[in-house]
Amino acid sequence: MELSHRIRHLTTDSDGGWGIYFRVREMIDSGQDVINLTIGQHDIPTPNIILDAMNTAAKDGNTGYAAIPGVPALRERVARRLTERTGIETSYDNVLITAGGQAALFAVHHAVCDEGDTALFVDPYYPTYPGTIRAVGAVAQPIITRSRDAFRPRREELETNAIGATSLLINSPNNPTGTVYDSSTLMMISEVAKAHDLWLISDEVYDTQIWRGHHLSPRSLPDMRERTLVIGSMSKSHAMTGFRCGWVIGPKEAISRMINLTTHTTYGVPGFVQLAAAFALDQGSTLEREIAAPFDRRRQLAWDILNAQQTITAIPSDGAMYLMLDIRATQLSGNEFAQRLLDTHHIAVMPGESFGFAAAGHVRVAMTVEDERFGAALHTLCEFASSFT
Repeated sequence: MELSHRIRHLTTDSDGGWGIYFRVREMIDSGQDVINLTIGQHDIPTPNIILDAMNTAAKDGNTGYAAIPGVPALRERVARRLTERTGIETSYDNVLITAGGQAALFAVHHAVCDEGDTALFVDPYYPTYPGTIRAVGAVAQPIITRSRDAFRPRREELETNAIGATSLLINSPNNPTGTVYDSSTLMMISEVAKAHDLWLISDEVYDTQIWRGHHLSPRSLPDMRERTLVIGSMSKSHAMTGFRCGWVIGPKEAISRMINLTTHTTYGVPGFVQLAAAFALDQGSTLEREIAAPFDRRRQLAWDILNAQQTITAIPSDGAMYLMLDIRATQLSGNEFAQRLLDTHHIAVMPGESFGFAAAGHVRVAMTVEDERFGAALHTLCEFASSFT
């Protein structure tokens, strides 16, 4: 007997790019002091008002099976949020609540890709992207970007790879790079999607973490509403990573088909979690700004430190909770740099190679420890880098 080809080949390596993170977890679990800058996990807890709302919802009896598409209160609240932010009328029937953004990514690729279809995604990428595509039987095809372009895709790369493809997955604000796609980039992407009849999948889970410029959803661009599927989540915007509450927004027929898929996969999200999410969204942008503020503050701290040295080049971080640092002047790969930094200083960062070909020779730094400890870690990282030049 043998396990399926699909499950054995979800990733092209044994750890799917998460090797150093798994090592860090083992070190921390064994009692070692590690400054962990590997993962997008808030260093502040979920606000008590959200926990209180969840507790009340559970005590009120919302602990049984919830409506599989999502409880009406949350679907309506998400629809209203998107209408307000994009100007595109969005209704309850355009929304499916999912078990986090990852379940949303899985659902949308099932919805638009048949076995053997080519599904495009931008490299660098969140490490689950290619495995999610392979999980539905599609062919995962990266669109390679360049550090000197702040990792924005170029039209010629998109046009070449779009021939015969079915879908394109983008992420802005971007994990791992911190890049925010401007309107001209998104217009170009939408033009390519329309010219090649692509579904556009837009991962917007960091839409509340914008440091420069503004967030633009491609769903709001001309003639894109019916070919765009938007991924959202409570994880980053409200420090609710463990709640596993996200959504897909798209055309009504696509949503209805994904509801059927959800019946056969997660069977929905707990009702008390959804009602807590609806309460959190009702608090509006004030709470979202409070959750985002530490990362903007640390980004500014980081720029002061990085501008005082000559070895590392930082990719402009316009959004999200990460810095992408070009360490190629050290002559080390991202993997070598990260492993040596962890060995010598117990500071953990993610190698750029964990995020694809384009980020080789870079490392990603998550701005997810308190300010003083973060600043000290970044100073040490810069001194470590300079020792190789």
